[in-house]
Parts: sequence; structure tokens; C-alpha cells
Amino acid sequence: METNPEQFNDICPLHSEQVPDAVSSLLSEPRFVGVLSYLFPNLPIEEVKALFQSVRTVDDFQRKIDYPFLRKLEAKASKGIDLEGAEKLDRSICHLFISNHRDIVLDSAFLCIELIDAGFDTVEIAIGDNLLIYPWIETLVRLNKSFVVRRGVSGRSQLEASQHLSRYMRYVLSEKHQSIWLAQREGRAKDGNDRTQESLLKMLNMSGEGSITDNLAGLNICPLTISYEYDPCDFLKAKEFQQKRDNPEYKKNPTDDLLNMQTGIMGYKGKIMYRLAGNIADRIKAMPVLPRGEQFAAIAALIDRMIHSNYEIFDTNRIAYDRLYPEKKIGGYTPEAETAFLKYIDDRIAKIDLPDKDEAFLRFKLTEMYANPLVNKLAAQEKA
Repeated sequence: METNPEQFNDICPLHSEQVPDAVSSLLSEPRFVGVLSYLFPNLPIEEVKALFQSVRTVDDFQRKIDYPFLRKLEAKASKGIDLEGAEKLDRSICHLFISNHRDIVLDSAFLCIELIDAGFDTVEIAIGDNLLIYPWIETLVRLNKSFVVRRGVSGRSQLEASQHLSRYMRYVLSEKHQSIWLAQREGRAKDGNDRTQESLLKMLNMSGEGSITDNLAGLNICPLTISYEYDPCDFLKAKEFQQKRDNPEYKKNPTDDLLNMQTGIMGYKGKIMYRLAGNIADRIKAMPVLPRGEQFAAIAALIDRMIHSNYEIFDTNRIAYDRLYPEKKIGGYTPEAETAFLKYIDDRIAKIDLPDKDEAFLRFKLTEMYANPLVNKLAAQEKA
């Protein structure tokens, strides 16, 4: 029996017939127009508005607005993006891309433009409602093929929200015939130690009617590894580590989230690599039957190994690893590269505005976040 799609209107992306009204509402919002002026500094604002007014569908938005903007951003703020592993995808089915999470906005956005160039459709994108600080931000992300993950609810409401989300994602893959991008955990791994949350897999399992392995295999999970040579938000993440250390009750506010989004979008990233592991449905089906809790843990560990083994390792990772683990030094970089990276770390610490700045702690956290991808890749290779 087919699903009634109207039951998901509270969280799903905008339908094409809603797009013209959404664009009009965005262009009437002064904050959004201010963002446009910031993102398109070389174009008259009336020209940018006219471009938006020409948008009639979600596909229009992604191809007329997203794609050219992101390609310009790639040229300005990176050494380029590569996508590897697209040949592993079966074009006759839709995939659930579960990936590590580096940037709030760009992880899924860059994936979409790379998929377009590889001849695939773009993906629907999971985004937490904690980031939808203003109503216009929710309108914008839903215009960009995002669906909303409701957070900040508890008890019975949390269970219902999880079931609703799980049903929606299975509907998207099996009936709407769209692939999905989903981060492997709530929020970014600020120390670079990427791990899949078992609670995420439990949520995905809720909409299935078979065993855990059958339910998850049926989603055509494809682990995706995202590697940045430089993380533009690294100094903000290190700052947050000290704030939480000094005040265990510390929580970011909406202004912090906006700063992280802006810094992540516009900051320099160096080389960026997207690497697809392929559909792991058969590997999930072949897993031994385990007690329920152990089954989720085993599948999470499988996804983690696939993600970790596919990191692109840059000099930034090697140098950081050698600084933290001198007894295991791996080398492979020049003295000039090491000097440049150590200066980079010093410059990032200088950007952190804290009254009681603990430079030794901040240096350790910054170094750790660059070392951990290599730590995890080496561990994954040992288990292979």
C-alpha cells in the first residue's frame, strides 16, 4: 500500500507548487536580502533578486542558484573538490548516504553538485531544527531539498518524532525515489573522531517490518567519507572545547550557530575529497544474528570502518599525528610543510577570543582534530 505523502508536509522539502510563494517570502525578508548581498558581493542586489524570481521549481533553485554559487565558492575557498566511487552506485536504486560531518551547510551541498556532474540526481538532506533559527532559514533549506529533523523534544514526543522521521526516509527512498544525505551523528564531530550513533540506526529501523539487518539493508546504505585539508571552523571548535571544559553547562547560542555556518561557508578549506564506499546492503545482510543492542553496535562499527578507511590523508593529518604520537612517527612530508602547519595552528589560536585562553589546551585540541582521521584510518586498516 502506497504512503500518503501529505502526512509528511510538516518536515518534507517544499513541493514545486510552493516554490514561487517561498521565493517571494524570502525576498521580502530583510535578513535574507542581507545574506544575498554578502554571498553575491559582485552582483547588484536587484540582479540577484531577479535570478531568484526566475526560480519555479526546486530543481531550478539547485541548478540556477546553488550550482553556480558553489562552483565559484569552490574556486575561491578551496583547492578543488574530488568525488571518488560514483561508479560503485547502482543507478537503478536510491541510496542513503551516511557520512561523517565536517561542515553544517557544505557537506551535503558539495555532494549535490558533484553528483550532478556525475550524472545523478541531487539528494534530499536531513537538517536539525536547532539550526533553523529564523522562519526564513527553514523556508530556504526546504527550498533546497532539505527535510527537518525535529530535536529538543523528549519522552513520548521524541518517540513519535523519530517514528515519523523514519517513515519519511523510507518513503523517500522506496516511493519518492530520491536518495538521501544523513550525517552519522547529531552535530559535527568537533575533535575529528567520527563515530556513527547507534541511536541513528535505531531510528532508521523503526519504519521496517523485518529483522534489524533486513530493515537497514533495505535502505541501501552507502557510507560516505568527507575529508577537508583545512577545517575553517577548527578554531571555533577548539574554543567551544575550552568553554565546555571551563563551564560544563555551556551551550552554544543561535548567534554561535550562525557564525559557524558563515565561517564554514566562506573559510578556506584546502583540498576536499568525497569518497563513496558503495552500497553495503549485502554486508549488512551477511552479518551474524546478535542480540538487539549488539546488532546496532556491529552495524555502526561496520559503517565507521568504511568511513575511516576512505579518509584522504593530507600533510595536515600526518604532521598532527606525528606531533601527538612522536613514538609512532610516520613522516611523509617536508620540513617546510611542517613549519607551515605549525604556524597555521598558531594563527588559529590567535583568532580565539577567550578571556582566559589556555593556549596549550587549544593547541592540543586543534592538533587532535587533524590527527584523529589518520588515527582512525590506521585502526580501520588493521581490522580489514
